[in-house]
Amino acid sequence: MRGKPLVYVAGPLHTSGIELENCRRAILQAERLLSLGFAVVVPHLNSLWHFASPHPPAFFIENDLEILARCDAMFRLPGESKGSDAEEIFAGEHEIPVFRNEGDLLAWFNERTSR
Repeated sequence: MRGKPLVYVAGPLHTSGIELENCRRAILQAERLLSLGFAVVVPHLNSLWHFASPHPPAFFIENDLEILARCDAMFRLPGESKGSDAEEIFAGEHEIPVFRNEGDLLAWFNERTSR
């Protein structure tokens, strides 16, 4: 592994909850992961990109999966999310571990770095 492990933060955006609050939750989780020593990707920020330069959903999905393929792990936030469900399936197909809590993510990281 080169540098910090790159973690993709996945969670609800449009499927459930309020979009802006879902973005906030993802950003706060990313801040927490940064403080634990990870580099992070927050695809929720595509909402701002879409606001500035609209694209169809497939554009963002395709781009996000390209980014996810380069990540070391995925961190799944709670809540219903069709997009995150698809990303989790993609992660499984590409042997990218998916974590739902920080303790498991840290244990995985510590195991990888102790080898």
